[in-house]
Amino acid sequence: MGMNMGFEKHLINEINSLVTEDIKIMEVCGTHTQIIAKLGLRSVLSSRVKFLSGPGCPVCVTDESYIDLAIQLLNTYDIAIATFGDLMRVRGTKGCLLDEKARGKDVRILYSPLDLIEMADRNRKKKFVFLGVGFETTAPIIALTIKTAAQRGIKNLFFLTSVKLMPPILHYIFGQPNNEIRGLICPGHVATVKGSNYFQFIGTDYGIPAAVCGFEARDILIGIHYLVKKIVQNEKQSYENLYKRCVRAEGNPIANQLIDEVFQTSNGEWRGIGRVENSSLTINENYAAFNAMEVFALKIIFKQNGISCECKDILLGNKTPKECKLFGLICNPVNPYGPCMVSTEGSCAIAYRYREEI
Repeated sequence: MGMNMGFEKHLINEINSLVTEDIKIMEVCGTHTQIIAKLGLRSVLSSRVKFLSGPGCPVCVTDESYIDLAIQLLNTYDIAIATFGDLMRVRGTKGCLLDEKARGKDVRILYSPLDLIEMADRNRKKKFVFLGVGFETTAPIIALTIKTAAQRGIKNLFFLTSVKLMPPILHYIFGQPNNEIRGLICPGHVATVKGSNYFQFIGTDYGIPAAVCGFEARDILIGIHYLVKKIVQNEKQSYENLYKRCVRAEGNPIANQLIDEVFQTSNGEWRGIGRVENSSLTINENYAAFNAMEVFALKIIFKQNGISCECKDILLGNKTPKECKLFGLICNPVNPYGPCMVSTEGSCAIAYRYREEI
């Protein structure tokens, strides 16, 4: 299992002794999904504990229309697109950025948005567009980059953002009539930014126990133990911050100040799911000069790409990756059909890598 079998073994035995019926637990963080698979938790926990991977992978939920906009920019203007590596192979309705790079378009991979500042400053005659995708965890660094560019008077750097918010999509999932989720492992990284009570609504609004968890084996097992115990005891409104060493009640004030200064809340498009109200952060009017949507007068055109994978139901927790008819056959990390197989944080890519544990 790749972990110290002391206290962890005790937790595993406790969980298995508590479970007397099927319990579906969702995690909404790609790192949690990876660790659960890597440690082989499914093989040591009762088969009655079912893990579902929610929409916690930013690349996986990036809509096709967003990729189409990036490709439109490349084919209309003399610009350079900068992005994170995982986004390169995500397909829109007309291809992907890797295809465009192969055709000679200027597409660059970055590790930090702040690298853009020096890049744009050194090449003032070149226009750069950063594809800023992510959740609450990446919003502060994108906001800081935009603010720094404004302070330094950089006028050749623009941002095409697709930053999502976690609570609205959870409201959407738990509001589905076929929802069978009975516990939620909340993402520790998001809670580090937004604070310990950011996810408390899950218990109070939906009667589903939830816990903020860290990323060590012990963290996750403590979280599972807590959720299973509360479910069995029928304490449906239970909520706990189990990641106190990193997550404070108020979150990170500096990060939240940056988000509030640069962004505003808007409706967001989620791949395979559609529009979710107030689920996206977009650049506000004070920083409109950096908003690629406005500067380049872009218009979103929604189309379906016709790919018949099950990413939507996987993201919503209705299915597991292995229930997709394409999984492992014609869809794999080398030849990904859907976004959940593209990103290293995608549930399908993780399930494929550790498929002997599924």
